[in-house]
Amino acid sequence: MRKIPYGRQHIDADDVKAVAEALQSDYLTTGPRVAEFEQAVVSYCGARHAVAVSNGTAALHAAMFALNIGPGDEVIVPAITFAASSNCVLYMGATPVFADVEPDTLLISPDSARQRITARTKAIIGVDYAGQPCDWDALRAIADEHGLALIADGCHALGGTCNGRKVGTLAEMTVFSFHPVKHVATGEGGMILTDDPDYDSRLRLFRNHGITTEARTRDEAGEWFYEMTELGYNYRLTDIQAALGTSQMRKLTTFLNTRRDIAKFYDTAFTGTAIRPLATRDGVEHAYHLYVIRVSDRDRVFKELRQAGIGVQVHYIPVHLHPYYREKLGTGVGLCPVAEEAYGQILSLPMFPDLTEDDMQYVVATLKDIIAE
Repeated sequence: MRKIPYGRQHIDADDVKAVAEALQSDYLTTGPRVAEFEQAVVSYCGARHAVAVSNGTAALHAAMFALNIGPGDEVIVPAITFAASSNCVLYMGATPVFADVEPDTLLISPDSARQRITARTKAIIGVDYAGQPCDWDALRAIADEHGLALIADGCHALGGTCNGRKVGTLAEMTVFSFHPVKHVATGEGGMILTDDPDYDSRLRLFRNHGITTEARTRDEAGEWFYEMTELGYNYRLTDIQAALGTSQMRKLTTFLNTRRDIAKFYDTAFTGTAIRPLATRDGVEHAYHLYVIRVSDRDRVFKELRQAGIGVQVHYIPVHLHPYYREKLGTGVGLCPVAEEAYGQILSLPMFPDLTEDDMQYVVATLKDIIAE
């Protein structure tokens, strides 16, 4: 029986060569390839600064540190997202406050976010769910009105655009992930983009134990002295991972075009059926990390697709329904009803560059047969 995952990395000979060259170089970590990778992402997105870190969760944590989020503060996050989008607030001793989502896109609802603002609110984290940019114009207006920072969790959306502007330039800081199922893979890896030099400095400090200089910089200057000025973490990305990321960035446009072609195939196949893809907002270019549909009797459909070798997934359990949040923050059913209703219906179909037309036809035919039952 065939087995089709929902997502998978694409690694070619150029990627292998880049990693091999890094392994044979003088630096396996804190070397020049990290800066090369940062520059590749900055150049693509059009931001001024980029700080590579060990994973997307570390990137979110670093962004909260750069904002000086701390105890007593509140940060608004959407209910439909991976737990890390909210956990990063907890890491700083602050409180995540959950906003509901729009029913057609499952992106954060600007109206719900506005209703959650209190005197303690310091920031809004918008999540470009599935690869589609949020309504950043509306979120910006709200943030400016209330003096809040705006953070983009763009972990699904590298290569997406909103009204002609690339993800990476739509908020004070934008966070990316380079997990193997994302557009660009480094194994594990993350990055924060910003135009603000002060944020850039704090992010670099945070990823390196709060120490003011890195080992290579001291070595090249012939110096040994360093000081720890903040409580940071070891969130560094290795040169091995960065070499892979830089090689992958050269293929990003091809990856995006392939993902968009797959989405068009699915869109056409599901027209006029009971299978409901999420809507696409006007003025955006979707990056399609995920292709999410809504179906009735989701659990049965999930089980039968898995039995047929199709590795569908559910993205995500609303964060406020996880046991930790229920027990520690007192959240529960009824807090975000739109997200809760959607959760019982959503499925993510296979979406990755090496997905073949035969695979897509098999997914569509199998799904239609299951729905017809």
